Amino acid sequence: MAIQIFCPKCKSTYGLDAKLCSKCGFPFGRDKKYRVCVSVKGKRVTRVVDNLTIARETEAAIKGDMVRGEFEINHNVTQFPTLGEVWKAYLKWAQIPGNKKTWITDKFNYETHLEPRFTKKHLDKISAIDVNRLKQDMTKGKTKEGKLYLSKRGKPFSAATIKHQLVLLHRLYRFAQGPDFKYKGETPFDHGQVKMPHLDNERTTYFSDEQLVALRSTLDTWPNRTQAAFIQFALLTGVRRGTLFPLRWADLDFERNRVTLVISHRRKGTETITTQVSPEGMEVLKALPQTSEYVFPGKDGKMRSNFKGPWLRIKKVAGLPDDFRFHDLRHNFASAHVNKGGRNGEGENLKVVQELLNHKDFRTTLKYSHLRPGRANEAAVRSGELLTPKPKSNVVKMGE
Repeated sequence: MAIQIFCPKCKSTYGLDAKLCSKCGFPFGRDKKYRVCVSVKGKRVTRVVDNLTIARETEAAIKGDMVRGEFEINHNVTQFPTLGEVWKAYLKWAQIPGNKKTWITDKFNYETHLEPRFTKKHLDKISAIDVNRLKQDMTKGKTKEGKLYLSKRGKPFSAATIKHQLVLLHRLYRFAQGPDFKYKGETPFDHGQVKMPHLDNERTTYFSDEQLVALRSTLDTWPNRTQAAFIQFALLTGVRRGTLFPLRWADLDFERNRVTLVISHRRKGTETITTQVSPEGMEVLKALPQTSEYVFPGKDGKMRSNFKGPWLRIKKVAGLPDDFRFHDLRHNFASAHVNKGGRNGEGENLKVVQELLNHKDFRTTLKYSHLRPGRANEAAVRSGELLTPKPKSNVVKMGE
């Protein structure tokens, strides 16, 4: 096995420290190419890639694929489903109300990027090399064959768009591992050979006092009270939008301020929980007319499946930033508890916040629980007080 610098002009190869081609004089600059050569059991595979990191990943991936191929020659091979077959089953599941709100986006991404490459391939035949080739083509804006592969703006695809394709592909493999297919083979993501693009766009959404006043003022005067209550209840409880759609009046216990929620999970189906709600949150629901079995009904009293239009209109009137998402209400709920919750107003324990948000994984809670600006500075100021030993009391106890 070897990785060497590749001269695209005369096809020669050199060691990794070479500066130029000794045959044709071609200089090896920053955009140099690399030739990967792997031999296993007399079988040889070569690839030419654009950077050293991909070359090393490719070398490991080729070796893994060849070893697996040799293993399959000597054993009975199970015929695994194609990605296209998995996609059809996944799309049917995703379109069921409450399962996957963004299935239309998934459909667009699959048909645009994944279907042309992988739809006829069996799951065990899609390698890390194939996925890294997709990444590379989208990053460069052209395929290995030189065909342009650009976004609608005529530019190479952004890191966020590339990540969406990898996440969808990974999600399809996870779906295939579920009860529909019970896939037990390997995936391109198993050995860390496919790296997600790095996105330097972590958001720390937290309402300022002025934004919170503006939003609540807008909701108080909004003519459609059901739309306003939908946002008010989400603001006061941190409940996901999709969890509010199927909420029925029969799920409410006004005497004990408790609500029964049906929560949808990608792989484990639905889960029913009963949770405590603040008196303010229950008052929001009490003020609503009961025109349907659903608390927040859609057209003709049926279950609502979308809230995009009302949210955009209310957000605009309240003067919130254009990129403020409905899901950010949940972020704000968690952040408020972290920053101002607790009995002393110094922040709620993150484990408590985890329960409030019904998170199975504590790491997920950390993503939602942003500190408000200045909170770390305040903690730093109090450090001296916290770390200074208190003097012993001179008070004499009675009876001593």
